[in-house]
Amino acid sequence: MTGWVDVVAENALAEGENIVADIEGVDVAIFKISGQFYAIEDACTHDGAEIASGKVEGDEIICPRHGARFCIKTGAVKSAPAYEDIECFPIQIKNGRVQVRDNRWD
Repeated sequence: MTGWVDVVAENALAEGENIVADIEGVDVAIFKISGQFYAIEDACTHDGAEIASGKVEGDEIICPRHGARFCIKTGAVKSAPAYEDIECFPIQIKNGRVQVRDNRWD
């Protein structure tokens, strides 16, 4: 994917909420934290399980299966049992819509 994909209205997510969107076969979790939007792949790097349903503490998400922690803003792993970062995707707001771009293949 090289273009921006329209995901959700900017005002559809309340503070602290997230939504998971299928972006051309990749599940992407979009979070609203402190008025900003962030997107990470919805897969824990420890075992591949979804992560969007995990508990959010500040800007970190805790994997609901085994407790690995990741930074929602950067995808950086913060604690074991995961040791690899989660893929992070760029976000833009255009005409009141949140858009995501997968630039890994550019």
